[in-house]
Amino acid sequence: MKKLYIASDHAGFSLKEFVKKKLSRKIKFDDQGPQTDKISVNYPDFAHRLCKKVSKKTSNMGILICGSGMGMSMAANRHKKIRAALCYSVKNTKLSRLHNNANVITLGSRLINKNTALKCINAFLDTKFEGGRHLKRVKKI
Repeated sequence: MKKLYIASDHAGFSLKEFVKKKLSRKIKFDDQGPQTDKISVNYPDFAHRLCKKVSKKTSNMGILICGSGMGMSMAANRHKKIRAALCYSVKNTKLSRLHNNANVITLGSRLINKNTALKCINAFLDTKFEGGRHLKRVKKI
């Protein structure tokens, strides 16, 4: 069974809560924190926590949100079995799944509007890896 993990830092907290509220009827999230945006936190701590969970099973997926999405992406991609993609449009989100088999999406709360973020997450969850010619490339990662 697929598990979907979500985490943010303080800058991404508001978007994380918005995503959970808007998608909670059709998706059950395992929230890896933080639980408030009242204190500044270090994004790598939450990226590492989420990636340890996602990497336990190939069907697991994750959503990481920080101010730019870049820091979370960099921290996540340090983990074996993690292919984190910084997404900003439905097109690049779909390609990250189709061609790269991304299992973590990162979003920049200061750079993407909430509706686009929701569309990207839905595309991320609904798009399947094509495999084929892309599989040999993904294996080289």
